[in-house]
Amino acid sequence: MSDRPEPTKPPRSLMSLTGRAIGDFSMLQDGDRVLLGLSGGKDSLSLLHILLNLQRRAPVKFQLAACTVDPQSPEFDPRPLIPYMESLGVPYFYESQPIVEQAQTHMEGDSFCAYCSRMRRGILYRVAREQGCNVLALAQHLDDFAETFMMSVFFGGKLRTMQAHYMNDDGDLRVIRPLVYARERQTRDFAHNARLPVIHENCPACFSMPMQRYQIKQLLAEQEKSNPRLFASLLTAMKPIMAGLNKLDRLPLAGKPQASE
Repeated sequence: MSDRPEPTKPPRSLMSLTGRAIGDFSMLQDGDRVLLGLSGGKDSLSLLHILLNLQRRAPVKFQLAACTVDPQSPEFDPRPLIPYMESLGVPYFYESQPIVEQAQTHMEGDSFCAYCSRMRRGILYRVAREQGCNVLALAQHLDDFAETFMMSVFFGGKLRTMQAHYMNDDGDLRVIRPLVYARERQTRDFAHNARLPVIHENCPACFSMPMQRYQIKQLLAEQEKSNPRLFASLLTAMKPIMAGLNKLDRLPLAGKPQASE
């Protein structure tokens, strides 16, 4: 009998929203090998336990591994995740790379945050390929989608946001965001109530940047006070954009015949 602890069960509301998103966007298929990008924040730890619980009861069978990218920032130490993931028995990969130091000499025209995000994503792609994973799971939630959408409209003049499910440019990895219907307060409450080992990331480079996202977050919070259905309306507006239809037509979606392997 295993001495490993049972994964913490997320609340039914969070499981239901995630399950609906996975179904609506055909995120998981039988035999998928999923790599979770695990920063150690409340959102990725919540998604870890959601996926572990889905593994036990979902009709779709998939394998799960996780990877943390440590950019070697003095304010961010995700190493406590190593024994935690070992206790859960999840295949885990810890990638440490001096991204903060590299940004000083290799960053061209990007913000530090954009450079760091691109470097982390590249490392996650590499680890996924090395481990034979065909799906990368990321933990952005509905608040992230809405904030990105509003920032794109306000500051870029474009109707854009993240995509819930898409194929990468090389065509060998699918990227999914199962928390697309979940609110940030739900992952925050779950992480707090379940006492998940949240790793707080405090990057001075990020805080020194213009706080456009923070301003949008505050604006949405104020508007939601007088319009409780604000995020439901934003979800309806964003859904055609976040569906990634231009790339999903390359995927074997539910209800469509799949090519033989």
